[in-house]
Amino acid sequence: MVHRIYTVSDASGATAERVVKSALLQFDAENVEVIRIGEIRTKEQVSQIIAEAAKHRGIIVHTLVSEELRHLMVTEGRMMDVTTIDIMGPLLVRLSDMFSLKPKGIPGGMAAFDRGYLERIEAIDYTVRHDDGKNPHELDQAEIVLVGVSRTSKTPLSFYLAYRGWKVANVPIVLGVEPPKELFELPKHRVVGLIIRPERLVELRRVRVERLGTVPQGYADLDYIHQELAYTYEIFDRRRDWPLVDVSLKPIEESASEILSLLGKTFHRLEYQE
Repeated sequence: MVHRIYTVSDASGATAERVVKSALLQFDAENVEVIRIGEIRTKEQVSQIIAEAAKHRGIIVHTLVSEELRHLMVTEGRMMDVTTIDIMGPLLVRLSDMFSLKPKGIPGGMAAFDRGYLERIEAIDYTVRHDDGKNPHELDQAEIVLVGVSRTSKTPLSFYLAYRGWKVANVPIVLGVEPPKELFELPKHRVVGLIIRPERLVELRRVRVERLGTVPQGYADLDYIHQELAYTYEIFDRRRDWPLVDVSLKPIEESASEILSLLGKTFHRLEYQE
């Protein structure tokens, strides 16, 4: 049986093809055919590719920048029982959140990448899988671990650093909940504690309450926050070799720069090739 993998793009398709071929190096798989399809700009083309993949029981890996075509790829793929893997979408969403901007959606706007780009994708993938305390048993694989209470910018900082090539995990501190034991076993040069002024945290959490409507009781209450931060300092006191960064009034870029400086790391881990 021939296993077919369709790499699809609104440009040349080289990006998705190289990601797939790099991943295939991790397997001693035989009878694999990578089919590269570029210049996809219409719904009809997407539907045709999904039908073709369904016919041959293949999977689709794509780097479509158009939100409309990405959505169509997912919905029709599910209807036809075709696995579709979106390389570009999650990155665009995270960057859109980070910059508070909408992506331009320009087809073919992605330059061909080198090994550094693959490393960046790997870093982002790790960070996604280790956001908000997920998979603590893999914390030893992180290059940077951020620790703090809710609304200390753990996730935005994590993805900002991941885009620069660092594998970042973040661990939330919750009042009365013991952090994972793996956290305290990490070397000092990997962990940074995030601290914030109580009054500033109240402001941030009240905004979140207005947006979400339902949050844990006491979440935006100043007395509760004082208790939460006191517990945070108790946690940090166990590892006094962890540096602390005050994120009260700093933009993400400044906090990220301080984190890397304290850990003795370089801000631009990856050298880009255009």
